[in-house]
Amino acid sequence: MSSFPTTMGGNEPVRTSLYDEHISLGGNIVDFHGFELPIWYSNIKDEHLSTRNSSGLFDVSHMGVFKFSGPEVKQWLESIATQKVTSISSSRCAYTHFLDDDGFIIDDMIFAVVSDSEILGVPNASMIGVMWNWFNSKLPSNGSVKIDNLSDDYSIIALQGPESKSILLEVLGDENHVGRFRWQKINQNQHDVTGWIQGTGYTGESGYEIFIPNSEAPVLWRELIKSGAKPVGLGARDTLRLEKGYLLSGVDFIWPKLDSNDAFLARDTWETNVPFGLDLEHDFVGKQRVISHHEDDSRWWGIRYLEKGPLPRPGKEINDLQGVNIGTLSSGAPAPSLDNTGIGIGYISGVKEGDEVLVVASPRKSVRAVIVRPPFI
Repeated sequence: MSSFPTTMGGNEPVRTSLYDEHISLGGNIVDFHGFELPIWYSNIKDEHLSTRNSSGLFDVSHMGVFKFSGPEVKQWLESIATQKVTSISSSRCAYTHFLDDDGFIIDDMIFAVVSDSEILGVPNASMIGVMWNWFNSKLPSNGSVKIDNLSDDYSIIALQGPESKSILLEVLGDENHVGRFRWQKINQNQHDVTGWIQGTGYTGESGYEIFIPNSEAPVLWRELIKSGAKPVGLGARDTLRLEKGYLLSGVDFIWPKLDSNDAFLARDTWETNVPFGLDLEHDFVGKQRVISHHEDDSRWWGIRYLEKGPLPRPGKEINDLQGVNIGTLSSGAPAPSLDNTGIGIGYISGVKEGDEVLVVASPRKSVRAVIVRPPFI
């Protein structure tokens, strides 16, 4: 069993293995969950549109990497996950939530099934320590499953966008292309890069997430840029995920044991309205709350502005056309792909797609908007 990750232990922000690359490219560095990472290089809108229209290259090494192994690892993970893990075949990836005993989301995670006895998972940056402790608390008492923490040893580079395939093939060769939600070890290549590659990402575009030893990351990063990939900061990563309706841990849901003062964001999988990652045919920790809801209960819906007005921001209330409050936004921003039209996502009750609502965007202005089931584009 690995020790708790050193990246989460000190008070000083951690620099990823690509920090010097970000500085040389003029990245605007911020402290993001204890990591020094670029929020942008040029500007958020240009980087966003580059990812949608051509390519985007992201340093997401702040994310964690756990390895779960053992003869019963798929059955064990399925017992604590909303996803039916045993139905995911080897070399495939999937999305899941992990709920506490009361049914509230602790974190969400993409995982890759390497084999029937090995699974690789990627916890969110701010939740590495929490999930490490929680997973260990749920391990079988017979020692049939073990967890290794690889977070300190690997860098993660995300190459996203419609040109990502051609760029990857130029740098790593045809044999290292993987399809959507596929996994494979990195095959021999001209730059001697090792590790593994997944057809996953957080932008809604086709692309890859590449997991490599820290020492190899700068070389791969530079070669991908040389072949046409555009470096993109975390600011555009957020607007890209918002346009596709992807949850952000700590923003769109918060485990109540971490913040008992924000009960509004204590949610379960049904409430997030995510169209994948929930299988109700198997038993899992927290299932009872998930199946307890009424159809009119508050769920995560998107809103798109129908007129100009102050931007939709987290915490803004949603009213019906009679002025009665029916919900609150958890995320919101102008959408670069929609000519900066205001979009947001929040927990709203008693609505369906196409309904008109009012976003209380400021004390003086409520903006007409329409209910949307994300993605927005």
